[in-house]
Amino acid sequence: MAEHLLSTATHRTMPGSYVRPESQRPRLGEVVSGARIPVVDLACPDRAAVVAAIGAACRSHGFFQVLNHGIDAGLIAGVMAVAREFFRLPAEEKAKLYSDDPAKKIRLSTSFNVRKETVHNWRDYLRLHCHPLDQFVPDWPSNPPDFKETMSSYCKEVRELGFRLYAAISESLGLEPSYMKETLGEQEQHMAVNFYPPCPSPELTYGLPAHTDPNALTILLMDQDVAGLQVQHAGKWVAVNPQPRALIINIGDQLQALSNGQYRSVWHRAVVNSDRERLSVASFLCPCNDVELGPARKLVTEETPAVYRNYTYDEYYKKFWSRNLDQEHCLELFRT
Repeated sequence: MAEHLLSTATHRTMPGSYVRPESQRPRLGEVVSGARIPVVDLACPDRAAVVAAIGAACRSHGFFQVLNHGIDAGLIAGVMAVAREFFRLPAEEKAKLYSDDPAKKIRLSTSFNVRKETVHNWRDYLRLHCHPLDQFVPDWPSNPPDFKETMSSYCKEVRELGFRLYAAISESLGLEPSYMKETLGEQEQHMAVNFYPPCPSPELTYGLPAHTDPNALTILLMDQDVAGLQVQHAGKWVAVNPQPRALIINIGDQLQALSNGQYRSVWHRAVVNSDRERLSVASFLCPCNDVELGPARKLVTEETPAVYRNYTYDEYYKKFWSRNLDQEHCLELFRT
């Protein structure tokens, strides 16, 4: 199976299965490079100002960066180091974890959904389920030797950060601080460790094409040295240039639904470059499969009727995986 992975070889020419039709290419020359998405300092002593800043960012961009998030810089450096080590393992070692089955909880794979897509994406990724940790960690990679310990520590920290952000997001909507966490149930958590190798023709393909995230909240640890994340804002693609020690927060589809459309799960994509590999670690907080989701009752009035019908996350997630990544926003299928 290892021959399917991009990270097992150096690529001097672009395989045809990765070349996008001309109308679907990234048009890298048109990307806005100087803009910055909102930045929120979580250490600000003015709680109301933090809540207001998060609410404004959720409305305007659906993305924001957080500084002073409380996760130790040494742990973050360790996460990036073991991730890089993992993708540099010999092909036969990585092949032990390879699978193209989206239902597998722990797997190494490539592109997005190779079973059904017609054009592939220039990405390998390690998918890890993270909650409850004691259930999943035994099946995580044992090589590099410190992989399990480092990633476990990071998963715990990210989960707590996510719950702190839920409280602020709830407050920014005029809801009780506990609303999001309680409504979403005993949440699953998983992680995608993404590896984007150097690409011979970056203008012809994507690391990941434009998509929104089907979950509730995504916390992204980006490569500080190699850019690649782009967000759609005001009709244009904007390059996200991370601030040192910042994490990127991305509103997922479920928070758009719970906010009755006030907050935005925004289209974003990953592009690649010709001379340097790039890493990112995306952590996803996901509702319980059987929890009922839909607009918060307090946000539904005669003036602001429900935008979306109620549904379970299981129904939503199955619908999301049955489609191509870059089809219409999956939430459109759940409008009232």
